[in-house]
Amino acid sequence: MMLKTILTTIFSSLLLISCNKETYKTNKRTKQNINSDWSYLEKPFKQSWNIPPDAKWKTIDLPHTWNNEDATDNLPGYRRSASWYRKNIPIDKIDLNQRYVLHFEGVNITAKIYVNGNEAGEHIGGYIGFEIDMTPFIKKGENEVLVRVDNGYDRNIIPSQKSDFFIYGGITRDVWLVKKPNLAIGNVKLTTPEVSHKRASLKIDLSIDGSIEKDQLFLNTIVRDVEGKKIASKSRNVTGNLGSILITEIQHPKLWDIDNPNLYEVNIQLSDNEGVIDEVVEKFGFRWFEFKENGPFYLNGKRVLLRGTHRHEEHAGVGAAMTNEQHRKDMELIKAMGANFVRLAHYPQDPEVYKACDELGILVWDEIPWCRGGLGEKQWQKNTKGMLREMINQNYNHPSIIIWSLGNEIYWLPDFEGGDDRAKINSFLIELNSIAHGMDPTRKTAIRKYYEGADIVDVFSPSIWSGWYSGSYKSYQKALDTYKPLYKNFVHVEYGGSSHVGRHSENPITGEGKILSEGWEEAIVQTGAANIAQIGDWSENYIVDLFDWHLRITETDSTFAGNAQWAFKDFGTPLRPENDIPYINQKGLVDRDGNPKDAFYVFKSYWGKEPFVYIESHTWTERQGPENVARNVCVYSNCTDVTLFQNGKSLGAKNRDINMFPASGLNWDVKFKEGFNILIAKAKDEAGNMVSDTIRVNYRYKRNDSAKGLKLTSQKTENGNYLVTAIAVDKDGLRCLDYEDKVYFQCLEGGMLSKNQGTPLGSEIIGMANGKASIELIPDETLMDLKIMVLNQNFKGTYLTIKK
Repeated sequence: MMLKTILTTIFSSLLLISCNKETYKTNKRTKQNINSDWSYLEKPFKQSWNIPPDAKWKTIDLPHTWNNEDATDNLPGYRRSASWYRKNIPIDKIDLNQRYVLHFEGVNITAKIYVNGNEAGEHIGGYIGFEIDMTPFIKKGENEVLVRVDNGYDRNIIPSQKSDFFIYGGITRDVWLVKKPNLAIGNVKLTTPEVSHKRASLKIDLSIDGSIEKDQLFLNTIVRDVEGKKIASKSRNVTGNLGSILITEIQHPKLWDIDNPNLYEVNIQLSDNEGVIDEVVEKFGFRWFEFKENGPFYLNGKRVLLRGTHRHEEHAGVGAAMTNEQHRKDMELIKAMGANFVRLAHYPQDPEVYKACDELGILVWDEIPWCRGGLGEKQWQKNTKGMLREMINQNYNHPSIIIWSLGNEIYWLPDFEGGDDRAKINSFLIELNSIAHGMDPTRKTAIRKYYEGADIVDVFSPSIWSGWYSGSYKSYQKALDTYKPLYKNFVHVEYGGSSHVGRHSENPITGEGKILSEGWEEAIVQTGAANIAQIGDWSENYIVDLFDWHLRITETDSTFAGNAQWAFKDFGTPLRPENDIPYINQKGLVDRDGNPKDAFYVFKSYWGKEPFVYIESHTWTERQGPENVARNVCVYSNCTDVTLFQNGKSLGAKNRDINMFPASGLNWDVKFKEGFNILIAKAKDEAGNMVSDTIRVNYRYKRNDSAKGLKLTSQKTENGNYLVTAIAVDKDGLRCLDYEDKVYFQCLEGGMLSKNQGTPLGSEIIGMANGKASIELIPDETLMDLKIMVLNQNFKGTYLTIKK
């Protein structure tokens, strides 16, 4: 990173003893959240003195991005430029024995900070925290802080602009005002040289920031177990700005693992003869892990199948400017699904994410943002190495992290001439690998989809997209058997495919890649699908089957380390304007607002611990087919036995067996009655408690004709808004369940649409799902009636008026 000398890098994992949610303090050290009441100016002035006195600032709270909606609106491109942030910080009394520091958890993608008109520091890289020492520039009273943030194109800064995700601009994470003594504890690095079920040791390496002028300085440490009980302590004299303490013979440690993420605490005090000068507290865990050569993964001596997913840092309506509560909710949902492993793609993420993984028991693949773009020149290489060092320094103490990833698809689409030269890439990759192992010999390095570098790093993932970008999903076992002997430590990251919420097919593409009849025709010629991503219908059914097959394979392979599905949540991307939800990668198990799709329950049926049943599907309640033609209904559950009822009549109980496909054998051939059918699935958990799920399916024996128009209806919601729904209908008024074209919503007066959210109910342009599309309509405070329109290329306009 390009940092001024007054800028110091700190661990984002550093915890201070807390007195309340917003302010943390120990003795003379305080850490106060200053997210509220900032001013924002969306103008790219180069210098602070260029800002005119009459500039129109807007009041905002942090986190903030100016791309929260324009990234996913209907206009090509998104704002890639600079903006300014301003905050007045009152200091009633200046303590000359303290330093006043601004701690930014993340500013994307470059930042320059001014304090009272003075340039105080700068930082390059949007996904890693940094500190600015404002002490030399402060004054008694109001102190003006200005931050220039720029996410403009700069090929010297990773990630490449050709990456398949948005590079959000803004102060996208928390900001803190830290006050600490002039002589203070700096970086704290915790390692566990010895760990077993019988005993463990803790090594503390730290730095002392400031000038040591006293003869008698001491470091005192206290280790507390998961219950807060003191179990060890040690003291030593301070002889320089670097110190080390080894605490041995911690008996029978409670190990950190995925089921019991036991966290210990070490309290570190810097003292002199008069008392404590500074104090910090760090959380840590005792654990060890191993990748068996050409085989599985072990945690604390026990084989653990890595059951993983991926996470991009963004959410509907806020983009990358997520609150800590939103971060935490994501990770809790991932854990509730049963995952024990997450790849943070393709960049280091908010400190709250690592904290959650430590506390929930989720193993982490952490990754620098070298995503595509090839190898850059001297400045690029300096920036990239700096980001790796910062990532390791800041996240070192998290027991959840097992892998430092050096990049993804790094050779692809080079930004510099000759940037795809494999020999030069390998030389730089070796340098990165050496940096990572030099800073942290206890963890593994990794890379994905750069085959020429597979032997440089410790862990490698090839690209396998069975059943989506190539081949069929039933070829997955063959792919695993091919790659396992080729790579010493093989973990498969990225597999899956896109699904559009509410879109279903009576006969989705098969595991052999065949397109079959939906049952109306007596016989047809089967059609092969070479690239399902391009020609498939993006139905939820197909993705459910794809994941079901992949999980069945991995759960029964005792020699496999594990994999990670791509991706947990739908996310924005500038590279996919033609998707059913424009500019959204729809490969998520949940939508961009965090609502589970059908595929979420497939994973939960294999991995989840809380007993449940789920009938496929709650978004498939309008169906059709010939009379007396049975339809296969799947129930996803982690219970041993499930019974399905149709209109009060039992269709029989079935035993769950993961060797059977689909739905581990929990599927029934159902002959629907014309009209409404009530399906109820029931099961008992191990304690005998009943769990159930119910859906109502409206089934018809008549096949719809081609679409002849669009019909609009509305329903008032609990929050006072309206859910407006467009239905494609044929000449007889039947809903066209095979209609998938995009429709375009517009509110003409009386309110506004919930648009630019990138969600099934928050997109004014959206592909229809089985002839249906909906959007939320928000009334304004006027007396005007609500008027809304929907149209597309074939149907030139349907209008609806809603009386207020």
